[in-house]
Amino acid sequence: MLTKKHNPDILTCIANLSSDEVFTPPKVTNQVLDMLPNELWSNEKITFLDPVSKSGVFLREITKRLIDGLKSKIPNLEDRVEHILRNQVYGIGITELTSLISRRTLYFSKYANGKYSIVKFDDSQGNLIFFKSEHTWEGKSCRYCGVSKEMYERGDNLESYSYSFIHSENPEKLFNMKFDVIVGNPPYQMNDGGGTGSSAVPLYHKFIQTSKKLNPRFLSMIIPSRWFSGGKGLDDFRDEMLSDSRIRKLIDYPLSSMCFPGVQIEGGVCYFLWDRDNHGKCEVKTILPEKESTMIRPLRENGSETFIRYNESISIFRKVKSKNEITIDRIISSRKPFGLPSTFNLMKKKPFDNSIKIYANKKVGYITKQQVSKNIQWVKEFKVFITTAYGLGSLPSQVINKPFIGLPNSCSTETYIMFGPLPPPPIKN
Repeated sequence: MLTKKHNPDILTCIANLSSDEVFTPPKVTNQVLDMLPNELWSNEKITFLDPVSKSGVFLREITKRLIDGLKSKIPNLEDRVEHILRNQVYGIGITELTSLISRRTLYFSKYANGKYSIVKFDDSQGNLIFFKSEHTWEGKSCRYCGVSKEMYERGDNLESYSYSFIHSENPEKLFNMKFDVIVGNPPYQMNDGGGTGSSAVPLYHKFIQTSKKLNPRFLSMIIPSRWFSGGKGLDDFRDEMLSDSRIRKLIDYPLSSMCFPGVQIEGGVCYFLWDRDNHGKCEVKTILPEKESTMIRPLRENGSETFIRYNESISIFRKVKSKNEITIDRIISSRKPFGLPSTFNLMKKKPFDNSIKIYANKKVGYITKQQVSKNIQWVKEFKVFITTAYGLGSLPSQVINKPFIGLPNSCSTETYIMFGPLPPPPIKN
């Protein structure tokens, strides 16, 4: 017992802030960094930025690789570390607390000019900075992130979640320099008061779009896989991603706990490598329990508006398209098929004269025809309902939730989407 010591990596032991702000395990961090070209680690001029630092793990693992890669160019270890931390590695804390944690990870001190900092900067933040910012309200929401003014206009004693990197007209001025590599694991979403999952306001795509504005050579981020096919306000982002031939690698975990142990994110998570100067097909790798699949292919298959997640489905999709038959996207509704949010609760428990049945979140009620704000013509038709948000969750065999038939004189809240209208079933003799 005395000869064997267990010395765990402390960054594997930190509890997540939430399922929307997830600390990245060191193992996953290195898997992301492995996608970058090896020659970067031996280049003393390459600059790195993590604009969403929480634990500092990305910056720490980058620094470790540079320490090994620059041995021949800067033989003295202290000089090498000094050069790397002063000139190559930069970060932005998403909150003041995470900036302190990140500095402690990177500099061995929460203050970059502190007694125990391995590099003595002139100020307390060094190259790992927390920029305090505020939401910019336009009407009822923030012009930058889209969150509700009612929910997030709060006093100084509460966190506003106004992330500086995406709340700036000129993000390049945060450091007044260009970066060769931008990596990170951004916050995923913020509650908009109307539920969770796809009903919350997504944020991760804004960090990607802002990063591209800085024009790095390489960009890699860990994000929810929901963008493949759905998500509130993500249509333009999905089209942008699927049309971008500079995304050269995409690693997809349909079961999020395989990437983040103990964390369940509906639809799974993924990370990608965007290579500014190289165009081509993408290496798509899907990782499932006891199974991996890799295929070189376009992100957007010809004739598809969404990303076809599983490589095995490509040949099936091509065969189906060759038949030129009507596809399911012709009969599927958009979000809020009847204009009613998931928070809608103005319903009666029992039917009444001329009432309409409504399927809401885990309950059924009855409303008037006047309460249906759009697509009233669908109420009288046969249709099929299925939950809007779904994912693999903890059941790898589950693909979609169970659909059910909506008889005439029925509607739903945005908890469900609708297939239809459908012809009535044949009458049995």
